[in-house]
Amino acid sequence: MANPANNQQQSQPNEESALFPTYARYPLAFAKGQGSYLWDVNGKKYLDFMCGLGVTNLGHAPTAVADKLKQQLDELWHTSNLFEIPNQEKAAQLLTAMTSGDAVFFCNSGAEANEAAIKLARKYQQKVKGAERYEIITFNQSFHGRTLATLTATGQDKVKEGFHPLPAGFVTVPLNDLEALQTAIGPHTAAVMLEMIQAEGGVHPAKTEYVQAVAELCKQHGLLLIIDEIQTGMGRTGKLLSFEHYGIEPDIFTLAKGLASGFPVGAMVGKAYLKEAFTAGSHGSTFGGTPLATAAVIATLETMQEQNVVEHAAQMGEYLMQQLHDKLSGHSFVKEIRGKGLMIGIECTSSVNEMIMAGQEKGLLFVNAGPNVIRLLPNLLITKQEIDQAVQIVSDIIHEYAPVASASGPSGV
Repeated sequence: MANPANNQQQSQPNEESALFPTYARYPLAFAKGQGSYLWDVNGKKYLDFMCGLGVTNLGHAPTAVADKLKQQLDELWHTSNLFEIPNQEKAAQLLTAMTSGDAVFFCNSGAEANEAAIKLARKYQQKVKGAERYEIITFNQSFHGRTLATLTATGQDKVKEGFHPLPAGFVTVPLNDLEALQTAIGPHTAAVMLEMIQAEGGVHPAKTEYVQAVAELCKQHGLLLIIDEIQTGMGRTGKLLSFEHYGIEPDIFTLAKGLASGFPVGAMVGKAYLKEAFTAGSHGSTFGGTPLATAAVIATLETMQEQNVVEHAAQMGEYLMQQLHDKLSGHSFVKEIRGKGLMIGIECTSSVNEMIMAGQEKGLLFVNAGPNVIRLLPNLLITKQEIDQAVQIVSDIIHEYAPVASASGPSGV
């Protein structure tokens, strides 16, 4: 295997592979995961501060979720949403009891959850309220998925290249600019779709006063407020849902990633009055909310309650932030350390790609959020000792590589 530290970019796709080359993969393959650690096929151990991009929130292979899935595997995998699914009802009851939502639609992914939210907003405005409203306002640098609708909603041009013509009905404005939002609201506006922290866009939190003003504008204009909690939800920011930091309640919020500890599932959660718009036949999903998927959701939610996972994440998030400031404050390569809970971004003065590869060489996995931001996403049960280990490696890498990176200037990758 080539030395990752000598490669600034991920490896190029294998021309002999039977897969479409849609991923520039790192030259690593993993064979085992447990808790905060992964082992590659050669037996090397890595401390995981990626968590599959915020997915394995309870660590790798959590026992309670594994046991629930094994039990379900022996009983029933799939029927159809034409029949009642007891696990699905129980998972929805748990979700609504733990949140401000009243009704749940289960699907397979975050993109599908956001698609469902877009459809629900339009259907509610047009069929329940009788208004010709269909436009969804989103924000620059946001990320909402890769279906045609959700990539159009995404505020990043790079994900849209080659997919034109894009669906109509989406307007994008700068985050934290209330005047721009007010100007964008028109007679056809149906909803505003917002991330509390733009994870893929560079770990940029929305300002509290801005979010509260957005919520008030939605009420004034009869718009639905949709909060995308795909990466920020399920305890990631030190609250079960990131909008709880802001003192608001959206009409709709979406979940995926950490919802089932790595089992693929998504959910759109909404207020009770929206049920009138999503009646029988208005939306569906063949694999949404199967007995297997919802068994993983139930086990994940129950574990989070029993082990006070969200409270632990909040405490460890404060500790991680403090340790990073202690180690990196004053370093000329580090522009800002920001985030909430266990979603942290370290903005640097130039590309961090080489540092990601160096981290892998040193046994630490982390990822970027844009070319210049190191993103840290440890599991929510991470220990202080594991945080200390990760912070030391990040600090060592920055001190070792920053002079080279600074000398070469921004890469523009």
